[in-house]
Amino acid sequence: MNLDQYNKIVNLYADAVFRFILKNLKNEDKARDVVQDSFEKLWRNKDKVNPDKVKSYLFTTAYHTMIDMIRREKRIEDFGKIEEHDYSHTEQYNDIKEILDLALDRLSEIQRSVILLRDYEGYSYREIANITDLSESQVKVYIYRARKHLKKFIGKIETIV
Repeated sequence: MNLDQYNKIVNLYADAVFRFILKNLKNEDKARDVVQDSFEKLWRNKDKVNPDKVKSYLFTTAYHTMIDMIRREKRIEDFGKIEEHDYSHTEQYNDIKEILDLALDRLSEIQRSVILLRDYEGYSYREIANITDLSESQVKVYIYRARKHLKKFIGKIETIV
């Protein structure tokens, strides 16, 4: 990979990687750091990375860098420790994005990551498994559980519309 190819890759994927990380971290500065670290790792490994798999490499690297940052800050939450009444609601809202963001915040890091990769970025189960180092079955289980929690949190669609 030469400098021109690298710059094209940055232009193609930087925004998507940033959005994915920002949705997870909710902090623009930290998200920028993760994206910058990911692209730095890509440049250092430019001769080892298959040009056809550079997008997957970037998302995988960004994901692992984000997880490392979270672990360093010890911010990982266990969804099982949250009480049901803490994440359910019956109020009526008009801002669906606000509700979805709030619901996503209630998920564990891994559940939020797989949901964002699947539903926001459009990755297949196999691609998500490669990015997160999980089996395809584990990815499906995490997505199922996350959707179940999201449904329980959001409630009936009539409540939010």
